[in-house]
Amino acid sequence: MKNPTRESYSFDSAQRHFHGPLPEGLPIEQAYLHIGMYLGWCIGQQLVSQQFLEDCGGLVYRFTRREISCTILCEALDGELAPSYFNTQGLKFTQDYYTDQRYLTDYRELLAHGLPTLYHVTDSWVNFGRLSGLLSERLAAWKLTQGD
Repeated sequence: MKNPTRESYSFDSAQRHFHGPLPEGLPIEQAYLHIGMYLGWCIGQQLVSQQFLEDCGGLVYRFTRREISCTILCEALDGELAPSYFNTQGLKFTQDYYTDQRYLTDYRELLAHGLPTLYHVTDSWVNFGRLSGLLSERLAAWKLTQGD
């Protein structure tokens, strides 16, 4: 499955990481993980758009059944985190939280603490669960600021 919308802008792209800060010697798949974990959590929180679900339903189904990992989820979408993937609430939250580097800061502090870089985090359901709990807290706090 390729990026269904081919948008010119994305919140993040694995390619930006493996052509830049990804340490030499690590597989390029490590550049997909942090993006896939965020998108996977958004799927679970129903923050993705109806169009995304229509375009990527099989992928979403396999992810929610844990048949594919966070890395594979992101790889299947060309490593992109595109605005069109999100519904209105998901888009607003991602604009406020992900683009402000707070996501990467939280990711580093929670999962990469004691590791050489954030790219050394293991793609595991345990790590996904740990991050999901924190992201759910961040979403709940963000909702309080939105007046919804």
